[in-house]
Amino acid sequence: MTNPFNISNFNHGSITPVGASLNGVEIPPSSSLPVIIQGGMGVAVSNWRLARAVSQHGQLGVVSGTALDQVLLRRLQDGDPEGHMRQAFDRFPFPAMAARVWQAYFVPGGKPEGKPYKLAPMPLHNARREWVELCIVANFVEVNLARQQHNHGVGINYMEKLQTCHLASIYGAMLAGVDYILMGAGIPMKIPAVLDHFARNEAATYPLHVAGADPGDEILMHFNPADYIEGKTPELKRPRFLAIISSSTLAVTLAKKANGVVDGFVVEGPTAGGHNAPPRGQLQLDDAGEPIYGERDLVDLGKILGLGRPFWLAGGCGSPDGVRAALKSGATGVQVGTAFAFCAESGMRDDYKKEVIGMVLRRAVKVFTDPFASPTGFPFKVASVEGTVSESGIFRARQRVCDLGFLREAYRKLDGQIGYRCPAEPVAAYVAKGGAMEKPELRKCLCNALMSIIGHAQTRVGGLLEPGIVTAGDDLASIAQFLKSGCNSYHVSDVLSRLLRGIDETVRSTCAQGDAALTIA
Repeated sequence: MTNPFNISNFNHGSITPVGASLNGVEIPPSSSLPVIIQGGMGVAVSNWRLARAVSQHGQLGVVSGTALDQVLLRRLQDGDPEGHMRQAFDRFPFPAMAARVWQAYFVPGGKPEGKPYKLAPMPLHNARREWVELCIVANFVEVNLARQQHNHGVGINYMEKLQTCHLASIYGAMLAGVDYILMGAGIPMKIPAVLDHFARNEAATYPLHVAGADPGDEILMHFNPADYIEGKTPELKRPRFLAIISSSTLAVTLAKKANGVVDGFVVEGPTAGGHNAPPRGQLQLDDAGEPIYGERDLVDLGKILGLGRPFWLAGGCGSPDGVRAALKSGATGVQVGTAFAFCAESGMRDDYKKEVIGMVLRRAVKVFTDPFASPTGFPFKVASVEGTVSESGIFRARQRVCDLGFLREAYRKLDGQIGYRCPAEPVAAYVAKGGAMEKPELRKCLCNALMSIIGHAQTRVGGLLEPGIVTAGDDLASIAQFLKSGCNSYHVSDVLSRLLRGIDETVRSTCAQGDAALTIA
């Protein structure tokens, strides 16, 4: 399906003008909104360096909020060689909490090579204070570093399915002054009220989906800022909330029924990288084993336009023509991931970037939409790269272990307690917990694999390192457009200057100002 966005029937007359008020909520003027949103790819591919570089150019840099607690503790155990973590820790508003986290995980000079990383407790609905504090600090650190050396907005991207992390993570990001929160991979109906409560330093709740729970058996997770504030109560602003959606029906539902204001939407098609929404209806695969998307998966932009809220298109939009087409359709701009994932500033290991760019130049790159790879049950796009778990031999040889636990599912045990299970853990253990997802033996441990591609691979018995996994959108081959003649790498500035080619001069001048001021610490 080449165009997942149905723009043939929209009614411009029904649009609430940007800059007006919608149900008492001011719609931001278009001049204050980015044309380009850099995708929140994780774990930490969209790290603070990448987000800072994009925001320095006047567009919206976004850090990935996935597994930031594990990212931070591994950076600390590597000895924080450049001192950036220390700088952010020194800016954290609760010094005693920062000191507890630092003392628990920092290893002067870095851990010995070949020694495994110390792990934090796995996320739970009733997590210990030790983990909650680590999560708060980790989200603060990433956003704080991304916000340095410029005056433009910064966002953070979360997966709705990672529910046990939401409250502590969002509070930490808001302590750092995050400007946008983006969330997909689920239905984030209850996020707006969390932002409202935290902006007033009030307690908030979030519902935990529990498989096997009886109707009406609602499990609420609680977070009260007063339990963690040490000293003066901070003044917090409410960030804008952008829901990442793949259907106009979901957009309408969120706009009407969410428990607070949804400020805009990122409309993501199935060509986008990472997790994709599954096709509507019964899953069908083509001859290559990829999900088949059809007419039911088209997004009716007319209905989204009618909501009168800013929206950005994502998936196959990473070109000048893609940006112009999105703007012509009524979108505020586009979200672009793949182009930024392989640029010099991203958090992906240089050897992976070099290998993929080489494959692109040789026209040998392939992206496979794997219907079974992710423990979430969502299709997951995987690039075939040597030495990663996309190679069947490496996947089969890896010892199945679930020790990070971000994609685990909560379920109601026979004794009434809440347990956790993951299709990527040993199959026998998963089945013993009542797991029945189709083909669990094909599920991959994305948690460990994604940590590996950013340079923090866990060491296993015998000195073996966890293999990585590379995800990208269907348009991966198009990153060749950002390479200058004779070069095998490119930068954020190359991506933005090309994507904004031919766009209004006021937008381009903002980018130029960012380019002139660009300094990466």
